[in-house]
Amino acid sequence: MAKNLVIVESPSKAKTIEKYLGKDFRVTASMGHVKDLPESELGIDIEDNFKPKYKMLKGKKKVIDEIKKLAEHSDKIYLAPDPDREGEAIAWHIAEMIKNKKIYRVLFNEITKKGIEEGIKKPGEINMQRVNAQQSRRILDRLVGYKVSPLLWKPIKFGLSAGRVQTVALRLIVEREEEIEKFVPKEYWVLTGIFDISGQQIKSKLEKIDNKKAELSSEEDVKKVLNILGKDVGKVENVEKKEVLQSPYPPFITSSMQQEAIRKLGFTAKKTMMVAQQLYEGVDIDQTGPTGLITYMRTDSTRVSDTAVKDAKNYILKEFGESYINRSDRVFKSKAEKVQDAHEAIRPTDIFITPESIKNSLTPDQYKLYKLIWERFIASQMADAVFERTTVDISVKNITFRAVGKIVKFQGFLKLYDESSEDLENEDQQLLPDVKNKEIAIPQKYEPRQNFTTPPYRYSEASLVRALEQKGIGRPGTYANIISTIVERGYVEVKDKKFHPTELGRFVIKLLLKNFFKIFEVGFTAEMEHKLDEIEDGKIDWIELLKEFYKSFSEDVENADKNLTLSLKTDIKCPECNQSFLTIKYGKNGFFLACENYPDCSFTSNFTRDEHGHIILTDTNNNFEETDILCEKCNSKMVIKRSKFGEILTCPKYPECKNIKNFIRGKDGSIVVIDKNYAIDEKCPECGGELQLKKGRNGLFIGCKNYPVCKFTSNYSIDENGRILPKEKPKVEEFNCEKCGKKMVLKRSRRGSFFACSGYPECKNTVPAITKEDGTISPKK
Repeated sequence: MAKNLVIVESPSKAKTIEKYLGKDFRVTASMGHVKDLPESELGIDIEDNFKPKYKMLKGKKKVIDEIKKLAEHSDKIYLAPDPDREGEAIAWHIAEMIKNKKIYRVLFNEITKKGIEEGIKKPGEINMQRVNAQQSRRILDRLVGYKVSPLLWKPIKFGLSAGRVQTVALRLIVEREEEIEKFVPKEYWVLTGIFDISGQQIKSKLEKIDNKKAELSSEEDVKKVLNILGKDVGKVENVEKKEVLQSPYPPFITSSMQQEAIRKLGFTAKKTMMVAQQLYEGVDIDQTGPTGLITYMRTDSTRVSDTAVKDAKNYILKEFGESYINRSDRVFKSKAEKVQDAHEAIRPTDIFITPESIKNSLTPDQYKLYKLIWERFIASQMADAVFERTTVDISVKNITFRAVGKIVKFQGFLKLYDESSEDLENEDQQLLPDVKNKEIAIPQKYEPRQNFTTPPYRYSEASLVRALEQKGIGRPGTYANIISTIVERGYVEVKDKKFHPTELGRFVIKLLLKNFFKIFEVGFTAEMEHKLDEIEDGKIDWIELLKEFYKSFSEDVENADKNLTLSLKTDIKCPECNQSFLTIKYGKNGFFLACENYPDCSFTSNFTRDEHGHIILTDTNNNFEETDILCEKCNSKMVIKRSKFGEILTCPKYPECKNIKNFIRGKDGSIVVIDKNYAIDEKCPECGGELQLKKGRNGLFIGCKNYPVCKFTSNYSIDENGRILPKEKPKVEEFNCEKCGKKMVLKRSRRGSFFACSGYPECKNTVPAITKEDGTISPKK
């Protein structure tokens, strides 16, 4: 039995660390958190100074028993979860459960031989201020989640959630959408002048009129300028050449890594953090074994160790030459108001482990992210890029045109790395000929172009991360979870990589802001993050913070519970009674409009929104599609109505006559009524029996009449002649489970298709499925 026990939270991290420690150390993993607040109750004793009622997590008893057993036979116990608030809380909970006096807290900022040996040499105690900061966040989030979420269940549906930070993120998306909808484009014109100077053409833009900035807001303004210009010859008024330096970007912090991985690699924030965690904890490298490749990936500091800077400069000298080395020591300033500076920036643990040298040992995603981190760090220590910027002013009468050119004189860091951008407005650059003052400029032509101002861009995942960081909402390590939650809850949709709020998201925000404006206000949320930092710094007491918060919060909850409205009033008059206004309500088929004067007025309608967010009534309760199909029970012409199961064929006299039928539409729009076990003109491909169109829990499908002897099933399709046929089974991509290596198989549920491990129930890994453009069903990346 080893004398010393090291406890981390991850098996892969344990494997890497054990490689560097000698036979006197045993390394084991807690598999993440071991305790948390209970799921089935609030779990906080508000009267007893907000004392949390932690419980052992389900399935952790065996892990804890093993840790206790190892701890009994160990001289020293080193708690080494991640060096952040969550890691400190994990260490504290483990210490409480094993109750050994010889417990030390160690921090590994990088999982390398050097990083681990330095951590073991400097053991300390658990930082209770950091633990209390984590507890405060957890309790605040639990109070908001458990007290506010149920208020959404009555007007909307069970299972919806409100979060202290996620709701503010949703608010940003909804308010940005409202900005876009309210935006009124303004017309403006750009006038381009093409001049011949000494036989060489220069393209320029209208800059000034009478030495004032030119503004063309209409075609009339353009015509006036063109009339003044006429065919007069101009001259070069000013030539300015200026050397411009562009400094490299700082090494990654958590938020900038997420943004760049989203833009350059197409990752999500969640995926970026998952892959970064793998690179930090260690990857099996050929002939080396488990190796931690990057420093800790949850950081807001751009600080870098002197050793890393020295190694980077040595590499740059060897690979690029002396001219590419930055001569001075770079100090990057953070854009954030408060930086914890607990860890270095995200960088490679060993500069000389290049991405290409270990490509075969990494997964494609690990390679892409490691390459991004490695190149960003090396580039941060390279020389500035040098440009020559030339500006040429050409005057015709009292009108000035300007041409701008920019050429690269020295690539510097751009030889290795350039940051991507979502900014679509780039300066019109060109290579300008060598011209001199007072030279004649002969106009070749003038090209006016009409433009309109554009609304602000919808948030992408990268720009939302940037906005959260700039506004101080949440911590970078929580952004991935915030974004995935609002998507999974159905509050937003992702279209063309941009966030669009759903009607549910709009409704939730309006309802919450109406009752809890303060706690979901951007400034208040940012201030709370600052106070959590102050708890960690020991500047304020965490219990006092919770008391101060709960005093006003509990009053808001009480008022909301009494006065909560089940609908949102619109400014649209009811078209039926013409007296009351319509309200947005939620029913079993989703959101709809109803008269606020219900039950005196029973008008209802579905609705959509136009590009300006205005509500448009679609299917009202008096609006349905008539057919020529007669109801065999009452002889009325049946109608098509919409239900939560889709379109149905029903008797217009419902509920007096409850005749309802399934149907499908042919390609020509004709209606085919589907009676029970509707026979189709095809034979079963497996047994030759008769095929029938049947109704199942997931809709209509084709099955064999000889069931259960023959279990052939298929989706249906309609050919160009209107025949119902079995649908060809799609091609399914084959791949193995990333957890156990067994084959993944396609399965279907009420929620759609997904891949599940064939090793179930031993391995319960599942992956959502998507259908590609060629029809292949593949795992969702």
